[in-house]
Amino acid sequence: MAKNSAAKITRRSFAGICMGAAVAGSAGLESISQIGGTQAASNSARTTAVDQNPIRRRGTGLRALDIDRASAGLTMFASAGERMVYLIDLHGTVVHTWKMPYPPGSYGYLTEKGTLFYNGQIPNETFLGKGPFKGGAALEADWNGKVLWEVRQRDHHHDGRLLKNGNVLLLCARELPDDVAKKVQGGRPGTEVNGKIWADYLVELTKDGRTVWEWRAWEHLDPARDVITAIQDNRSEWTHGNGIIELSDGDLLVSFRNISTIIRIRRQTGEIVWKLGAPPLAGQHAPTPLANGNILIFDNGPHRLDHTFPFSRVIEVNPATNEIMWKYQEANLHNFYSPRISNAQRLPNGNTLINEGFFGRFFEVTSEGDVVWEYVNPYFGPVSATAKAQSNHVFRVYRYTEEEIERARKSAS
Repeated sequence: MAKNSAAKITRRSFAGICMGAAVAGSAGLESISQIGGTQAASNSARTTAVDQNPIRRRGTGLRALDIDRASAGLTMFASAGERMVYLIDLHGTVVHTWKMPYPPGSYGYLTEKGTLFYNGQIPNETFLGKGPFKGGAALEADWNGKVLWEVRQRDHHHDGRLLKNGNVLLLCARELPDDVAKKVQGGRPGTEVNGKIWADYLVELTKDGRTVWEWRAWEHLDPARDVITAIQDNRSEWTHGNGIIELSDGDLLVSFRNISTIIRIRRQTGEIVWKLGAPPLAGQHAPTPLANGNILIFDNGPHRLDHTFPFSRVIEVNPATNEIMWKYQEANLHNFYSPRISNAQRLPNGNTLINEGFFGRFFEVTSEGDVVWEYVNPYFGPVSATAKAQSNHVFRVYRYTEEEIERARKSAS
């Protein structure tokens, strides 16, 4: 019967049915709208304002936990614009805080002896000093937040690390010499800073502020070949370093976002002995050496040269072959994306902690890519801004084992 009935429906009668359904539907919607309006009027006193911040509106704090598969420990982060460093457990409960003298510029981490090394932000009136990635201070603090020592560097930004020899390595920037700046390729012409282009250098300082070593990007990179990879980017900066780390042999890994490049610097000579660029990289952050010799990288992907649209991923690269040995990305690529900041950490149980920093989302995945923990930073700022203008950005996130936390507790003065 169903087959015969369907055969009798002509195009004309089908159009009539659709028109009738539309009329009936609109009448229903009108009545629902009228009822809703009456309810809204009668309940106006109980109406709650809608949070105008879309990230916060979707939910913050603990979002997911598979306690049997998550890696045990406490997770550290510092929310942009705040002066507090937080430690949370797997349930999202704050178990410890450090009150710092400056907002993060851009993060802190626990040293091998358990103290907190912290990069602080001290703005100034230069191009660099007005940027959200400005540093300015590096310090070491104990468990109670007591500052043990501090160094200041006016042109410090993004990152600083405590070296094994006890000195401090800072990522800094200054204006390029004119003869070098004119050779820089890529980016939008006319977007320089008063005709100038900034670039990075590294400086090693003693804890009393004496300079003992310096490395300048423009003396080792080629402005004609190491180009600004996104044609739409400003030419205010050439390299835009965003991460440094000391390797076990004293060599250094440095990440440059604007030229989508990571390099390894031979510490004794300053020579670049390894380089990875675009593709596969695109605006990456936080190269991290792994115990197997590979490098874990948060590959932001705002302007991929080998893909049609932006997406983020975390990749593990073998530096001997530059082969990608492991990666995490969403099946629907656009579901995971942080255009700036962010990092990843390999955990003791083999899982990977990922910081989708632009949206303050931290999550842990297994080697197969299953999410077993997720948390969204609930601290938004600045408090003086409207809800729409506030953010919960987090530059980096790290998880520490109970053994590492116990060592940190013992650092209390």
